[in-house]
Amino acid sequence: MPLTKEQEKLYHQTMEEAKRQIEEIDREMRKEIDMTRKKLAELQESKKSYNQVYEGACRLLGLPAEKKEGSESPQGS
Repeated sequence: MPLTKEQEKLYHQTMEEAKRQIEEIDREMRKEIDMTRKKLAELQESKKSYNQVYEGACRLLGLPAEKKEGSESPQGS
């Protein structure tokens, strides 16, 4: 049974609204990803700074800097 003109119009409107909503969600997702990338970069810089402080204190105390395997962070952090 074919669609009536009214049904066809309704489905086209529904399709266009769904498309707009998908595009809006995509924009929101890109915005959230960008904010997360920026926050990660800030945290990495902070970690780098604290690692330098930690390693400097270890050197001044004559202690070895303990590190996790494959990481720049001291053990236990």
